[in-house]
Amino acid sequence: MSRNKSIIMLSAGHACVDIYQGAVASLVPFFVAERAYSYAAVSGIVLAASLLSSVAQPLFGLLTDRWAMPWLLPVSTILGGLGIALSGLSGSYALTLTFVAVSGVGVAAYHPESARVARLVSEGSHSAMSWFSLGGNLGFSAAPLMVTAVVASGGLRLSPLLVVPALAGSVLCLPVLRALAKRAQGGSGTTVAVGTDDKVSFVKLSLAVVCRSIVFVGLSTFISLYAQQRSGGSTAAGTLALFLLYLGGAVGSVLGGSLANRWDRVVVSRWAYLLTVVAVAGIVFIPGPAIFVFVALASAGLYVPFSLQVTLGQDYLPSRVGTASGITLGLTVSIGGLASPVIGSVADATSLRIALTPLIVMPVLSWLLFRTLPEPAVPKPVTARPTGDDTDAELSPASDHR
Repeated sequence: MSRNKSIIMLSAGHACVDIYQGAVASLVPFFVAERAYSYAAVSGIVLAASLLSSVAQPLFGLLTDRWAMPWLLPVSTILGGLGIALSGLSGSYALTLTFVAVSGVGVAAYHPESARVARLVSEGSHSAMSWFSLGGNLGFSAAPLMVTAVVASGGLRLSPLLVVPALAGSVLCLPVLRALAKRAQGGSGTTVAVGTDDKVSFVKLSLAVVCRSIVFVGLSTFISLYAQQRSGGSTAAGTLALFLLYLGGAVGSVLGGSLANRWDRVVVSRWAYLLTVVAVAGIVFIPGPAIFVFVALASAGLYVPFSLQVTLGQDYLPSRVGTASGITLGLTVSIGGLASPVIGSVADATSLRIALTPLIVMPVLSWLLFRTLPEPAVPKPVTARPTGDDTDAELSPASDHR
């Protein structure tokens, strides 16, 4: 199987998984409407999806650095979909939290291993990684449309239908895993050369991604409700705002990979965060339909650095690709959910506008952190030569170290 075809299939599988990250925020208005949950209560649901994921991401990253676990891709995809599918069946708040948390664990298990496999397939190319990330962003953008199409027509009782993308995603990854295993058995695998770990830069990068995550999760949780308020209670306005927030990410990921071919990834990320500062301020303070323009700009600004941060993390920690992927692609993304209950509590006590205002500061902090980061050298691909009866060499973390 060619590299391009493998990346496309991995990207499509990534879309099927990240639908379930976007589905949590997409279900928020329906939980409010059908179950009369408060802002703090729906923030708790977002937290449930994020908390276990935040803890599990680096653990799965450590595991994938030690052992090959390609089976995690189909299994975790099914788990992510099953949790969301069951979340609408019970009126119990505790059960809803449990099912959403199960979905979060599935998403957490998926990302480190899938990013490691994508790095093998792409041979370390950050442009190829941007296409892999594009799949996740498309999944996010499709989530509000899918959830609205299913739940708006028949209520939360139809949530089991939301498992369909998980079934598709679990099948899509199988040909890629078989092709990698076959190449490894023939000794024709390709991997990425290892450089020296730069732990200081990796920590700074992780902090920058945490700040980005707080902005993105905060907006994805409340932008639908905020747009409804700004548009006279229109449900369509809320769905459109959330769709634009996710769809702009698809554009931003591809744009980020293209810009990084001309300028350093660090430089591109700095400019993106400056754009995000202006866009988030516009969302909060500029009245009228202009909110949709600023949502789209904020989405692009937040996602231009997204795939670049994944490859930067892998290049800062080339000897721990799984751990780096688990943190930059997973932990620091999901940890933004920890801020959601705070935002929700402030919104209950004051207003959504006041609660969202501090989000303007977060991309400023990311920009400041990126000003201190160096551009790492991109590792060159080398040929892997499995020895003995190590027939799974290309799927093993050790192959990343040759």
